Parts: sequence; structure tokens; C-alpha cells
Amino acid sequence: MMRITDTVKHLIIINVLMFIGTMTIGGGTLFYDLFAMHFPRHEAFQPWQIITHMFMHGGVTHILFNMFALWMFGTPVEQFFGGKKFLFLYISAGLGAVALQLGYYYIDFYSAYQGIADLGMNNDLVNKIISIDASDGDFLKGELLHKQMLPLLAEYNFNANLITADNFSALFNMNVIARSTMVGASGCIMGILVAFGMMNPEAKLMMIFLPIPIKAKYFIPGIIILDLISGLTGQSFFSPSNTAYMAHVGGALTGFLIMWYWRKNQFNKNRWD
Repeated sequence: MMRITDTVKHLIIINVLMFIGTMTIGGGTLFYDLFAMHFPRHEAFQPWQIITHMFMHGGVTHILFNMFALWMFGTPVEQFFGGKKFLFLYISAGLGAVALQLGYYYIDFYSAYQGIADLGMNNDLVNKIISIDASDGDFLKGELLHKQMLPLLAEYNFNANLITADNFSALFNMNVIARSTMVGASGCIMGILVAFGMMNPEAKLMMIFLPIPIKAKYFIPGIIILDLISGLTGQSFFSPSNTAYMAHVGGALTGFLIMWYWRKNQFNKNRWD
């Protein structure tokens, strides 16, 4: 059995402790409000969430898969680079993941924002509308959002009759994006997975539900391409539909760029062959 390395072990411990806190403190709500990554336009956003969300998970299956992948691929990567460089790669991949996912969200958010630009709505009012919690299912959400909007519109002396169906659809989409949260180490692990693949391109990998061995140099790019397609189309292949696919792509891209730079400038190429 492969011996776990120190940094990987400590990262797993931190993730597990955060997961226990999520499950036991404040029914999970407190931990999510404080440490999950919120959209920066949302009132619950805090700067530290850019880091803390990487150590949060949404369920037992989520953390088990991520920690298993961290042990399996992180251990050989840390053995090769050492703890400091491994941690730099891990955190950088997580930052790249959140940057790309937020960038993708912002494009959608401001595209929707164009749909209410002609209303001249007060910015404080917009922020309050997009922070409304109407999360009782997609069907009911439109009704709940509309019901909770009305007192706000009255408070700001805004004529509700000016809001057309298209305007409301834009506000609905903005609310969905603004209330989205990100949790998980998947972006970090995608960066580590890319590093492992670049170090061991001939290694054979396979998915648990698709037990066919595939060389890392084909397997890992294939996973990234599927994530990219899922992120652009909303079509889920292997992951839950609420997966932050662009975060996976961002983590993988960051891992690739760091590894490319290190391979070119800092490490003897013979060590890679």
C-alpha cells in the first residue's frame, strides 16, 4: 500500500475536520454561510471564502471521492516535488478553479443584467432582489421570488408593473447565479491529476463505473474535455448536475501551466522521462 505523504495527510485531515464541522455545527448553515464560496455580489460573500471553500464538501460521497483522489494522485506528486511545491500547486489549482468558475458566472450574470438595464433599478434594490432566498425548487422559485420581491419594490417606491416577463426572467437568472455557492477540493485535485499525468503519461487509469484501463495521457485530457463540454452545455456525463465544471477546467489548466513552467525552467528533464 502506498504510504501517504505529510502534506497530503494534513490536507485530508483539514478537509475531514471541516466536513465534520459542516455536519455538526449550526446544522451546516453556519459553516456554509461563513466558508463556502459565495458569488461576490451576494451579501454573504467574504474574501476568505476564496480559500476556505476548497476545504468544504457537500456530502459523504463528495468528500470520499475527493480525498481518495488526493491520496492516490497527490502522494506520488508530493514525493516528486516535496511538500512546499506540492502545496503551492494544490492551492494555485484551487485559485485557478475559482477564478474560471467565477468568470463564467460573471458572464452569465451581466448578460442577464442587460435584461433589466432599461428599468433604471436602484443598485441596492438589485442586490437585495438577487439575495432573496427562494430555493424551494425551480418550479416554485419563480413564484417565491416574485412574492418576496413585491415588498422590496414597495420599499424602494418602484412600480412593479414596469417589470415585464423578460425583466423578471433576467432577475430570476441573476438570483440563481448570485445565490450559487462553490465547495470542494475538486479544482485543486484536477491540478494534481494533471501533474500526475504529465509525470506519468503511460500510467493506466480507469473510472470506478467504467473499469477500462486508459493511459493517463488520454484519460486525463478526456476528463477535462468532458468537463468543458458539461460547463458550456449544462449536460452532465459522470458528475452531479450541480457540479462546478468550469472549476474543474480552471484547476486543470492552472496545474498544466505550472507544470509546464517547472518542466521548462526548474527541473532536469531527465527526471521526467
